[in-house]
Amino acid sequence: MLVRESASLSRRYFSGVIVGAAGATTFAPCHIRAASKSPAKRKRVALITTIVRKFSHGQHFVDRLLEGYGWHGQHHESPLDLVSLCVEQFPEGEVSRERSRRHGVKLFPTIAEALTLGTSRLAVDGVLIIGEHGNYPRDAKGQPLYPRFRFFKDVVRTFERTNAAVPVFQDKHFAMDWREAQETYRDTQRLGFPLMAGSSLPVTWRLPAIEVPLGTPLVESVGVGYGHHGYYDIHTIETAQCMSERRAGGEAGVKSVQAFKNEAVWKLLAEREPTRRLCLAALNRSQTLKPAPGRTFAEPSIEHLQRVSPFAVAYVFEHYDGFRTTIFHFNGTGTTFSRDTAALNDFTYAGLTLRGDVLSTLMFLPMPPTMSTLASFFSPLVNHIERMVLTGQPSWPVERNYLTTGMTLFAVDSLFASGAKLDTPDLRIRYQPTPGPHFWLG
Repeated sequence: MLVRESASLSRRYFSGVIVGAAGATTFAPCHIRAASKSPAKRKRVALITTIVRKFSHGQHFVDRLLEGYGWHGQHHESPLDLVSLCVEQFPEGEVSRERSRRHGVKLFPTIAEALTLGTSRLAVDGVLIIGEHGNYPRDAKGQPLYPRFRFFKDVVRTFERTNAAVPVFQDKHFAMDWREAQETYRDTQRLGFPLMAGSSLPVTWRLPAIEVPLGTPLVESVGVGYGHHGYYDIHTIETAQCMSERRAGGEAGVKSVQAFKNEAVWKLLAEREPTRRLCLAALNRSQTLKPAPGRTFAEPSIEHLQRVSPFAVAYVFEHYDGFRTTIFHFNGTGTTFSRDTAALNDFTYAGLTLRGDVLSTLMFLPMPPTMSTLASFFSPLVNHIERMVLTGQPSWPVERNYLTTGMTLFAVDSLFASGAKLDTPDLRIRYQPTPGPHFWLG
């Protein structure tokens, strides 16, 4: 039976262990001093982003820090002061300059200046890196080359130069290159500062509002979603991982990944009854699964999926403890993702226990402008950031984000290697989840 754990967020930070092919390796932090601030002062943060325009990730974070957000039936004013912005792109329609004028937040031309407020010392208590949206090239695999790693390294260099460090939030996954992701994680261990990362999926509302009790004997998980491969995959992977990590023994790491496309997806579903069962259970939580013409409702079936989504992708992850995660994207009738042609526009989860029980839920994302006036699901993510800056403790282990970054990148590698099964010894990332729940119960 599922039970809801205490709603108080954990104050603990779990430092994970990376185990390579040759055995366990731990990174001994070489801590530099935390930036000293008067306890009477409000905490100050800097925000580094690619672009601030309506509905960009930058706008969602900036406006919540400056103007607050609805939280548990009240308007919540952030306990943090956003004191500096560093924005890379200023196309027509961008709003960072207007926000700067209206709220008196200074725009700085460099990340170092934003963190030091133009002085020689670190002058903020936290940093947000929002490397999403904007006009950036794509690599050969279709991944947009957002400058998250470049932004992060500029922050790290400023920490090193000022001999001080503060908590950092990194939006979504670490980088578009695995070597850069490894360096990101090692920098946090080497310098000893808290890093929290990820998307809104683990923290948004759940319908129904379930949490997997720690130690549940799960044996398989399925996440179902949509979107562009290479950078939307992280959403569906996090949908599954934030549930799977709570299984008995915690997370053991991922030993291999294999991508499937179109006909290979239907063959996979035909051959694996447990995976098919979980996929259909997840789809029964969907609120957007496209019905047949002239109908208002679609009973999920493999035959129906093949009709409404001839273009489909799946990723199968085998974990070191025998656990299995499968991610499905049903992007509809076009090879390029479009909300208009996608078979569905939401993210759902289903998990199978050792005794054969299935638990499932919808990660509810009311997407603006059709379902809401703003992306409210960013509010719990900002709330977790506020808690981290105030306490110095991330809400969940950064190892989850390190692992899901690798899962995303290696999955895309397999997809562009025509579905080759890839061994992933670098992803033997062990960690224990924090108690939670971390999702929005309001």
